[in-house]
Amino acid sequence: MDWGTLVATVSGGSIAIAGTMLADFLRRRHDDDLSVGTRRRAAYIEFITAAGTCHTRLRHIAQHPAAEPDLETVTRAALSDAGIYEARERLFIDAAADVAGAGQAMFEQLRALQRAVAAGASLRSPAFHDAYHPYIGAVWAYRVAVREELEGRSLSPAAFGWDGWDGTDRCPMCRQAAAPPGA
Repeated sequence: MDWGTLVATVSGGSIAIAGTMLADFLRRRHDDDLSVGTRRRAAYIEFITAAGTCHTRLRHIAQHPAAEPDLETVTRAALSDAGIYEARERLFIDAAADVAGAGQAMFEQLRALQRAVAAGASLRSPAFHDAYHPYIGAVWAYRVAVREELEGRSLSPAAFGWDGWDGTDRCPMCRQAAAPPGA
């Protein structure tokens, strides 16, 4: 028996098995990375969609707040019916820290808007207006954080021809308030 042939065969087999195991490990790691990215993207979209649904419902309620017998209950239902609480929990589990922070800030501003509508703020009232702009600014800050995390690219208000994310530059109430007297 030639020991050289046996050693070469065993060595070659060992190298092949190790290479196969390494390739399998790297493939699983790549699949796990894709899975994390896919889960994050889904959580980010789910959260902003739930917030948008809730925002739309709050705006609808604010059109005629006097038509609702219990504003506190109906505005709280707008949040829960939209699924924002569940989406927020998934966001906290899957999101990168910057996105989770931006999502929490957005949620807090949405709650401020909910509290304003629950207190009777109508769509054209200063109370609604004062809660609306910080919420819209927080929505855009969230979008920017998501974009930077997923794509590594930033986004600025200037890309849309805006001065800021909160929409005050496009708001008739804000422009009227900023206009000099007698203008």
